[in-house]
Amino acid sequence: MRCATTETAVVGAGVGGLTAALALRREGFSRVTVYERQAELPFEGYGIQISPNAAALLDGHVFAAAARPPYREIRRWRDDAVISRIDLQRYRTPYYTMRRGDLIAALASPVVLNAPVRSAADLDAEIVIGADGLNSALHGAIASDRPRDSGYVAYRAVVPAGLDRVVVWLGPGRHLVAYPIGGGVNVVAVVPDDGVALEDGFAEWHPAPRRLIALMNGSPSHLLRDRVPLPCWHEGKVVLIGDAAHPMLPFAAQGAVQAIEDAAALAPLLRHPDAFARFEAARRPRVERIFAMSRAGLQSYHLPDGSEQRRRDRELAAAPANALDWLYGVNS
Repeated sequence: MRCATTETAVVGAGVGGLTAALALRREGFSRVTVYERQAELPFEGYGIQISPNAAALLDGHVFAAAARPPYREIRRWRDDAVISRIDLQRYRTPYYTMRRGDLIAALASPVVLNAPVRSAADLDAEIVIGADGLNSALHGAIASDRPRDSGYVAYRAVVPAGLDRVVVWLGPGRHLVAYPIGGGVNVVAVVPDDGVALEDGFAEWHPAPRRLIALMNGSPSHLLRDRVPLPCWHEGKVVLIGDAAHPMLPFAAQGAVQAIEDAAALAPLLRHPDAFARFEAARRPRVERIFAMSRAGLQSYHLPDGSEQRRRDRELAAAPANALDWLYGVNS
């Protein structure tokens, strides 16, 4: 039986790691140390979507700077026609969009900075929670696999535009996402990793998405990667959460959200001697379902015009109002 004075190390001061530290302290664990390899807290001015399933697990004050989009629209690339509209206000807890850096700042707790952790052996702790992301050093304690390239890259920018909702434009081989955050609109363009200039790839799209693309001058891009799901998320005194355990492609906007869910599920179990096994058994079915949903977006989001695309659009349009309750509903 672990007690409140158990020494616990959290590796990684991103959304998952900071949420884990807060959840542990809420459960009465007093000796919690967060280690971050960077010299300052990770800060990103780009956006993040926090759906109700995770927002309900966090204190409301962390969303002081967040927007509350009322719905999400999926639109067609060429004519901007609405394919489907999802009501984001049907849940007791709001759907938030905000700057990732604002969320990290709101979650902040004492962190040991400039402290790279290469393995659990570097730490004098009885419990080590690996929340160190896609390129997790602690992942190596459990598996030797490497991240898997999707063949796509994402360009990101915050642009001076007005938008009160989440919009996703789907088109052949690429898609565009936009949503409000403090000081503008967060835009993410997902395109094949083929060297084609960003604006050229959207040249035939409707003027509405093209206007956003035109504002993304010089935006950085990064490869979209995930990993083959691990057969086990823990080994010895190490347990992995979030992207360290199950990195997902961003097509369901659930990467950080699932890290928050992991952290909230793990902390109450840590007093049990078989805590890691209980945690994994509780979380794995849901995580694997969301992982598969995210991976499927590689194809379904990028269908060329034709019969498959028309079938997809009909299915999206016909989806019932409660289609995502399993995902966004609290305690689903």
